[in-house]
Amino acid sequence: MAERRYSKTHEWVAVDGKSATVGISDFAQAQLGDVVFLDLPKPGRKVSKGETFGVIESVKAASDLYSPVNGTVAAVNENLTAHPELVNSDPYGEGWILKVDLAGAPPSDLMDEADYKKAAEAGAH
Repeated sequence: MAERRYSKTHEWVAVDGKSATVGISDFAQAQLGDVVFLDLPKPGRKVSKGETFGVIESVKAASDLYSPVNGTVAAVNENLTAHPELVNSDPYGEGWILKVDLAGAPPSDLMDEADYKKAAEAGAH
C-alpha cells in the first residue's frame, strides 16, 4: 500500500507509480457528518492541484473537493453513487473518490499523516 499524503483542504492521495488514488480524510468526513451525495467528474477530465473537481454533500453542508495532484481522471468510485456513506464508514478504503493518472511528480507540499493531524487539530483549512 502506498503511503498516504494529505492536502490542507483535507484530501488524501496514495501514489502508486504514475497512478494516484484520492479521497477525503477521516477528519474531514467526521466534520461533514453523514455523506448523502457526491458530484464527481467524468473520466478523462484533466485536474490541476488545488482545482475543484467535485462536490460532496452531507446532512450538514456541501463542500467543494480539491485535487491534491495534477493529472487526468482515470476512474471515479461508481459505488459512491448508490452508497455515498462509504466515505464515512471507510474513507481510506472503499470510500476512495478518484483515481488519477499523474502528470509529473506529486506536489512536494503534501503533508504526511503526523503533520496533517497537527494541522487538522489546529483548525487549518
